[in-house]
Amino acid sequence: MNEAVSRLFMDLGFSGIHASVLSVLSLSLLLLLASVLINAVIRLILKKVVSRIVRRTSTRWDDIIVEQGVLSRATRIIPALLIYLFIPPIFSSLPSISIILQRFVLAYITGVCILVINSLLSAVNVIYKTYEISKSRPIKGYLQVLKIFVVIVGIVLIITTLADRSPLGILSGIGAMSAIILLVFKDAIMGLVASIQLTGNDMIRIGDWITVPAYGADGDVLDLTLQTVTVQNFDKTIVSVPIYSLVSNSFRNWRGMSESGGRRIKRSINLDMNSIKFCTQEMTERFRRIDVLGDYIDSKLKEIDEENRSRKANTSEMINGRRMTNVGIFRAYISAYLREHPKIHNDMTFLVRQLQPTDKGLPLEIYVFSNDQVWANYESLQADIFDHLLASISFFELAVYQSPSSMDVRMLKA
Repeated sequence: MNEAVSRLFMDLGFSGIHASVLSVLSLSLLLLLASVLINAVIRLILKKVVSRIVRRTSTRWDDIIVEQGVLSRATRIIPALLIYLFIPPIFSSLPSISIILQRFVLAYITGVCILVINSLLSAVNVIYKTYEISKSRPIKGYLQVLKIFVVIVGIVLIITTLADRSPLGILSGIGAMSAIILLVFKDAIMGLVASIQLTGNDMIRIGDWITVPAYGADGDVLDLTLQTVTVQNFDKTIVSVPIYSLVSNSFRNWRGMSESGGRRIKRSINLDMNSIKFCTQEMTERFRRIDVLGDYIDSKLKEIDEENRSRKANTSEMINGRRMTNVGIFRAYISAYLREHPKIHNDMTFLVRQLQPTDKGLPLEIYVFSNDQVWANYESLQADIFDHLLASISFFELAVYQSPSSMDVRMLKA
């Protein structure tokens, strides 16, 4: 081919050397133009024909492969192969240059293959995410390890191709530099081990609500990679937490709460112990008129009367025998009120209890579960319950303990 074009230029009046140079340049230009044209035609076919066919199929994976650029990157190999095949006849008079150019083209093809494989691995990850199992068994970290391996092998092949050396020599050198490699890829290796532990033991999934105080993370897991866990906090900020820190340190996963169907309400009211007293008959009659307490008080009075009679207690003094107290009836009222509340989960732990008295009064703790796990609804429910209870305390002749405020000081002065 080169000789035929050279003779054509010689017939036009050019000397032998000039004709040979012009032949190489013109054929090289034609080859480049042909490769560009072929690449454009292939891309046009890919865009107009293949994309339409892919969109009409019922499966989703072929759309993902196109979106991730697997086919568009693979088409770059065809023009490169064309150039590789036509370099020897074009540079037949310059065999050494022909060999060097072919090496560069092979290196380019190797680089394109690396991009194609990495795009395919990305497509595999996207396809895998369409399945429900991806939330509990993410594979992104493992695919990243494969990508690193592909890039390392590709770089070795590119270097050996350009240098015309066997890849075994470089690979053996890499083995000798294993200590340095371990130091350079320390985070990646630790991340891989941590990822295997976390996913293998099902400790974290995409979509879980986790709390990592050391990194200011309190929100939903968006992504799990080889090195980081991406968390979107409830204030919409994004936090990247090193994945190995979830293994080396502690973190809280709220998945159990989400799967249980309930969300815990644990809050106390501190009662002023000076307001606690035995119930008089007038107080008992007034409490009986409360809808949720009528049956409780009747059964409790009957039980107390029978016990006092059996013990022959002297009931002329209130301290003798057994009697109801206002705090006990208030505790029973809270239980009855919460049992009838439509937003309280009655099949889960349900406690209304007294805690250890302190200098802040007697803590009366509510430990129940809401059947609405939505954060805004949960907080609104807590507020509604304690609004009602705080407003009801005075009806039971109880008082909430509260440290003296500036208003109290001004009233005392007045």
